[in-house]
Amino acid sequence: MPTITKSNIAYDKRNLSDKELLKLYYNMLKPRLIEEKMLILLRQGKVSKWFSGIGQEAISVGVTMALKSSEYILPMHRNLGVFTTREIPLHRLFCQWQGKMSGFTKGRDRSFHFGTQEYNIVGMISHLGPQLGVADGIALANLLKKNGNVTAVFSGEGGTSEGDFHEALNVASVWQLPVIFCIENNGYGLSTPTSEQYHCKHIADRGKGYGIESFILDGNNIIETYTKVQKLAESIRKRPRPILIEFKTFRRRGHEEASGTKYVPQELMDEWEAKDPIENFKSYLFSKKILNASIDEAYVEEIKTEIDAALDSAYGEPEIVPSKTTELKDVYKSYNYEEFTHSNNTKELRFIDAISEGLKQSMQKHKDLVIMGQDIAEYGGVFKITDGFLEVFGKDRVRNTPICESAIVEAAMGLSISGIKSVVEMQFADFVTSGFNPVVNYLAKSHYRWQQEADVVVRMPCGGGVAAGPFHSQTNEAWFTKTPGLKVVYPAFPYDAKGLLATAINDPNPVLFFEHKALYRSIRQDVPTDYYTIPFGKAAFLKEGNAVTIITYGAGVHWALETLDNNTDISADLIDLRTLQPLDKDAILDSVKKTGRAIILQEDSLFGGIASDLSAMLMEECFEYLDAPVKRVASMETPIPFIGQLEEQYMAKGAFEDALKQVLAY
Repeated sequence: MPTITKSNIAYDKRNLSDKELLKLYYNMLKPRLIEEKMLILLRQGKVSKWFSGIGQEAISVGVTMALKSSEYILPMHRNLGVFTTREIPLHRLFCQWQGKMSGFTKGRDRSFHFGTQEYNIVGMISHLGPQLGVADGIALANLLKKNGNVTAVFSGEGGTSEGDFHEALNVASVWQLPVIFCIENNGYGLSTPTSEQYHCKHIADRGKGYGIESFILDGNNIIETYTKVQKLAESIRKRPRPILIEFKTFRRRGHEEASGTKYVPQELMDEWEAKDPIENFKSYLFSKKILNASIDEAYVEEIKTEIDAALDSAYGEPEIVPSKTTELKDVYKSYNYEEFTHSNNTKELRFIDAISEGLKQSMQKHKDLVIMGQDIAEYGGVFKITDGFLEVFGKDRVRNTPICESAIVEAAMGLSISGIKSVVEMQFADFVTSGFNPVVNYLAKSHYRWQQEADVVVRMPCGGGVAAGPFHSQTNEAWFTKTPGLKVVYPAFPYDAKGLLATAINDPNPVLFFEHKALYRSIRQDVPTDYYTIPFGKAAFLKEGNAVTIITYGAGVHWALETLDNNTDISADLIDLRTLQPLDKDAILDSVKKTGRAIILQEDSLFGGIASDLSAMLMEECFEYLDAPVKRVASMETPIPFIGQLEEQYMAKGAFEDALKQVLAY
């Protein structure tokens, strides 16, 4: 019989059975023993990196056991207990950490940077904050489905310094989402103490500012954590609302093992070691004669045997053999384009009307499709594209949002995880910078990382010619064509806009859909009244000729058409790209090989734009066919100005005709 010291944590058994108490202990013991093994393997060089949760097991285990297995949890990198309590096979976890194929990311990401729909777990990304907004989206899906489920999301106290924390809590409060924000206040963000992270007494105090109930729990007390979260979860299921919980605990090892803990005062380390959640609970169970040495030894033996067997099987798996085909295939979720054809019934529509009609017909086709954005409901959006939608589809599906681009993109990702499509309207494409991180790091990479599609369309009203100045007139498509995992669409005509928008919404991959504001009310066309689709990656030939190939998109298409109308003697292939990612490479190459000359027109400034890559592609693949250097025409290398005469000078339109004639005269 071991010597049992008095517990330093005051436990209240409440109405828990001995069986439940033993299960709580077992579930804490398992991640602790795994961690101890991982630390040995780390020193042996058999694991590349480890983020320890030793001393914090009660939070992960208590929260996970308090929720139903059908309810999503979004953990951090110290929440091993979430994964083990959900009973993910250790073989798969070890393969994940060793970069084997039986892991969850095919060797593409490490540690806990993964999710699994099988176990309703959505792992973090290194930027920490976005998962809070993703949890909002999952909680919104639960609300829309009326399934009564709760979502729990974790963050450290350091992560609460990010703007995503504010945005996520604010959205959850405004929409009364059934989500529990679990903040593990463990004393340090890497080496930065809490005194340098926030100035309020408790993180839980912030709940008042959002109109959210908040609680402070002893994160080392497994009974308090489990019973309180269980009670709160049951309450949220009956009356959906967000709740903020601050768990007081401590990080007893380095941020990751290489960091060490020299910056932590030894007396503080000793104080929290005495509050170890497992040792104290073990002492309590022994004192109540619920646990004894034989049961404890049996638990340890069972877990260690499982660990050793899982490690052996993971070691036995072959190393991943790199395959370019496999890597490229997994950037996007495979999607069989479905063509919807239209009748001959048409009506004349402006560009803006075609987008509105296409969006409305997609809302009718996809009965759970959600639109989110600032002022899109009663007001109908700043451009009135969703005018009248609220009356037809209701507030659940046409959702005004606070000014919080990050949280809304993240919420869209959460909806996708829950199987719901969404369209996010950036009021102006310029404002996407406030949501840039979740677009390029979460939406773009999710399928490649753990085969989770991001079924999100982000509408991007863009472009100059409307005297809106530097913050409302940018054409920033090149930021996104550079990011693998995103699709980028940029129509120039009402017919294309309607059909391509339908395709974008059908596509399970994230799509940036650019809509040029100057075209909204200036371009008209006969457009089919039916719902129809247009495939991505197929350029349109607007004119055919033999002397030169003009490659452009968006407003540039209309500038080129005007130039050719004014110079009827120029015989040109005019290619409207329509989609920039995927790109109709064959159409471009075939045309240039025919004409021997190429000029690329874009509204964006020159350096780093689409034209640069197209030019490089033509020089590499068509050099022997060229009779002149490839010419790029773009706007000035300045931000776009406001006043008309400066904006006109800025635009590429004024330089295009001379540049075209130079190419022809070479």
